[in-house]
Amino acid sequence: MYIVTGISRGLGKAIVSQLLEAGETVLGIGRSHDFSHPNFSFLSCDFRNNEAVHNLKIDLPEGPITLINNAGVIGTIQRISDQKSLDTQEVMQVNVIAPMVLLHKVYRQVSDPSNFTLVNISSGAANRAIPSWANYCASKAALNMLTETFYLEEKEKENYPKVYAIAPGVVDTDMQVQIRAASETDFSSVENFREMKLTNSLYSPDLAANKMLTLLKQPFSGLVFQDLRSI
Repeated sequence: MYIVTGISRGLGKAIVSQLLEAGETVLGIGRSHDFSHPNFSFLSCDFRNNEAVHNLKIDLPEGPITLINNAGVIGTIQRISDQKSLDTQEVMQVNVIAPMVLLHKVYRQVSDPSNFTLVNISSGAANRAIPSWANYCASKAALNMLTETFYLEEKEKENYPKVYAIAPGVVDTDMQVQIRAASETDFSSVENFREMKLTNSLYSPDLAANKMLTLLKQPFSGLVFQDLRSI
């Protein structure tokens, strides 16, 4: 069974579509979806609402479980000192807290850790400070650290789940639309992202999903951090 968050569009929707085409069973979690398939079920949850995330009831079947924490937000694209009010709490809630709460809920129900796979969707921004993306960069860096720490903790217990923090590359999603709409005054690198769109340099969600699912089919190498651009 696969559990996937953020499935209404973009990468999450592409991941679910390809899993269902392959005959897999999928539980989607998020605010909305447009899937109609006998192997698909859905739990409604707004990841901005911490109480709603903590109150989720997830019942797992026997067998392998893969949790794909895909849902994410970039937050306000503006320098910290120029923002009238910070949305740090919302960005951290969606990008860091919700994925870790879901991991905790799911993993504690797993009877055989070797049958569990965790995929946290990260970003190259986790390793590189980008002006006007402070909240996003910080949230993905935190997610990376939490992901690796979980993996090391389980190794200490002689448990061996497969654990990944995957940077998907620059994918043509609604987040990219938001990025390209930023003003040059607020975001000094905006023209780079506009140029990538004009030159068709973005990954399609389908291609990124295919690369990710190809990676998951391979034996786990012990390398937590993966970049789909190298696959």
